[in-house]
Amino acid sequence: MRLAGLTSWHADWRGLRVAVFGLGATGFSVADTLVELGAEVLVVAETADPDRGRLLDVIGARFVLGGAGGPPEELLAFSADLVVVSPGYPPHHALVTWASEAGLPLWGDIELAWRVRDKAGTPAEWLLVTGTNGKTTTVQMTASMLVTAGLRAAPCGNIGVPVLDAVRDPGGFDVFVVELSSHQLHYLARQSTPEPVSPLASVCLNLSDDHLEWHGSAEAYRDAKAGVYANTRVACVYNRADPATRRMVEEAEVVAGARAIGFGLDVPGPSDLGIVDGILCDRAFLDDRFSSALEITTIDALAEQGLAAPHVVANILAASALVRAVGVTPEQIRDTLAAFSLDHHRIETIAVADGITWVDDSKATNAHAADASLSAYPSVVWIVGGLLKGIDIAALVAKHADRVRAAVVIGRDREAVTAAFERHAPGVPVIEVSPADTGEVMPQAVEAASGIAAAGDTVLLAPAAASMDQFTDYAQRGRLFASAVADLVGGDADERPTPSRPGSD
Repeated sequence: MRLAGLTSWHADWRGLRVAVFGLGATGFSVADTLVELGAEVLVVAETADPDRGRLLDVIGARFVLGGAGGPPEELLAFSADLVVVSPGYPPHHALVTWASEAGLPLWGDIELAWRVRDKAGTPAEWLLVTGTNGKTTTVQMTASMLVTAGLRAAPCGNIGVPVLDAVRDPGGFDVFVVELSSHQLHYLARQSTPEPVSPLASVCLNLSDDHLEWHGSAEAYRDAKAGVYANTRVACVYNRADPATRRMVEEAEVVAGARAIGFGLDVPGPSDLGIVDGILCDRAFLDDRFSSALEITTIDALAEQGLAAPHVVANILAASALVRAVGVTPEQIRDTLAAFSLDHHRIETIAVADGITWVDDSKATNAHAADASLSAYPSVVWIVGGLLKGIDIAALVAKHADRVRAAVVIGRDREAVTAAFERHAPGVPVIEVSPADTGEVMPQAVEAASGIAAAGDTVLLAPAAASMDQFTDYAQRGRLFASAVADLVGGDADERPTPSRPGSD
């Protein structure tokens, strides 16, 4: 009963006993917030950054290392009233199983952030973004468009800045653009507050199997993603090219009056955003949407910014739909895109030398992302492999066999990748790179790629796999690729490569 009343920063949280599972960026922000609210906090984590562990002691939270095999004695003795679970803890984790069986309320950081969102005054509006791929780019674009329109906007959530840190910013914000992982959405679906998260607008960009080892099944993963639309008030934005996202909207429990807004690379219908003769158009947010449209920008203008890859254009349309729901004008969107650039490791042109383009898309950590990246180039020497996370790569290989001139296979799961080529693209040369030293992986892969690439080819690092078997993360993988390319091409590379202008085939 007490938890039901804790729906404001200004409610009485004092003395509430909260166990926090995990001490990454999210776990620490949860602990820090709860201590500030006056709760008693015990953090349990299997591993911990030493600095965060010391900071817990400074702020007044307790910490115990462990939990892999079940609750440690300190947790049992703590007699928690509530558990807040970090996104890294799957539902089958021993601690989560224990808490569920003990009947303890389980929150994620998103539910806690929603409950205390009024700390800085009038709560910000929330825009929610999820999908298998494109989340971070869409969140960044959306936030930039809002700022151009004069709104105080914060990109937060799974993008790297915990939502609770944004909520506690003393300056306050008008809009939070919240990137949500399927893990966060899994725990959000369990929210027990009488005032559940109710975004102004929401989007699931796309859906393809991912994180199956965490969720346990494709259906559970899909159900988690679908939760992004729950209680949406104004606009449920979906991908017309992905029927799964349409079904999510059709099945969602939303606030009366919320509209379904489609986006896609084809001609838009009423209540859609799309493309007509190379012009990005809005036929959703205007009075005369049955007979007219508003111009947002053009493919040619996007190409000048390196933003013309089909999957990037789809992200732009999704972001435009979200901000149009807030009231941002097409002119303000256009101004934003004229100055916007993608993050590193997202279809980033590293060098152009001897007619060969070297592209870093290390962020393509699953088959869906690699599919979008491969589709953007007509002739590819593909650097692929890593941790496949239980995903079968065969369909991806079969789909792009005609455009892949050669494959350079890296990573732990090389056997599954090479087997896919043997079966579905037997004519494509395959080169395996298998050094044990992380520092040697990319120099060898780049050298192998250079030996077969010819003028007109794109050497594309789009691994379709996670990186942690050989690298710290996808960013390190991309940096080492870029360094190896620079060492290879030296002064022959363009000093300032022009933005990529991939085709739309």
